[in-house]
Amino acid sequence: MTALTARIPALLRPAALTTVLLYAVSFAVALTLAAALVTLSGHSMPDTVYALYQGSLEGGGSIGLTIDEAAPLLLVALGAIVCARAGIFNIGQEGQVLIGAMGGAAVGLFVPGPGWLVMVLSLLGAAAAGAVWAGVPAVLFYWRRVDVVISTLLMVFIAAQVAMFTVNQENLLQEAGEAGARTAQSDPLPEGVLLPRAGEYPDINVTYGVFVVAALTLATILMLRYTTWGFRLRMLGHNPAAARRSGVRASALGGGALLISGAFAGLAGGIMLSGSVGRFQPGMADNVGWEGLLVALVARNHPVAAIPIALFFGGLRAGGGFLASTGVPRYLVSVVTALLVMAAVFPTAYTELNKLRKSRRPATAEG
Repeated sequence: MTALTARIPALLRPAALTTVLLYAVSFAVALTLAAALVTLSGHSMPDTVYALYQGSLEGGGSIGLTIDEAAPLLLVALGAIVCARAGIFNIGQEGQVLIGAMGGAAVGLFVPGPGWLVMVLSLLGAAAAGAVWAGVPAVLFYWRRVDVVISTLLMVFIAAQVAMFTVNQENLLQEAGEAGARTAQSDPLPEGVLLPRAGEYPDINVTYGVFVVAALTLATILMLRYTTWGFRLRMLGHNPAAARRSGVRASALGGGALLISGAFAGLAGGIMLSGSVGRFQPGMADNVGWEGLLVALVARNHPVAAIPIALFFGGLRAGGGFLASTGVPRYLVSVVTALLVMAAVFPTAYTELNKLRKSRRPATAEG
């Protein structure tokens, strides 16, 4: 029987067929609900889908915008995946993105030097600021055993207050000008500090930050898969006690994973700052941290799978901006995104719950 089962292709086995059917039903339900909501709001579902297509895939300019939107999401997701491999759940990326952008703005505005050098230092400063912000929960966890989920989440709200404070103090990041005309944002970064673009509109054009993200993605995939560091991360995540007995220092490895996650999120904020926004604003994180975390969850913490999922989310963000210009409320894109995320997560959650229920049956019968 075992030999016969081994000959059956993986996709034709009952478990695989059940998973495929669950995904098909989940996405069908999600799309049906999305169409119903769009229709109830007084808009046409075909027109909405076409507007999303125009803003994300129609022409080189739209494709370039999708890639630009996907790059920071992928970077945040990679950091979340590194943490998850170590058994740590960092959900504070939204605050780390914001603090990273603030650190990058401070370096870009106040550090003298050639434009290219300040640009590099600004990106490094953004990564360092994000790492420092993630380092606080790391210290709290390994020193006082404060839960990482709670501490990283609370740091998001603190980051929002810190950002608002800095742009309202004239000796910090508030823009220069007359007292009555100042707004809660920084001065624009100098032209030489901004990331250059590859390509020209209306053809595909992206910021050089995309190439930075591509290089970091490749490096992360290789290191997680082929290095001793990646093996130790997996060991720590699967069995912390066995990892400690094998000589793994949980505080150094797990804390380092949290610092890397914060650095990636901070760098994502720095790329957004110098690649598209151009000046620091308290609301510039724009849910990139939350959506990057969703990318990692939908990808089930696989860095390769995170690439197409980040592109999908980037397309929704790019198309959502165009959709708003046509008169369709942008919140509809958020609703559709949430439904699709639930459809992508539901089969996995159902399978895990089913396994848990089956594993408890023998124990219940025994009791």
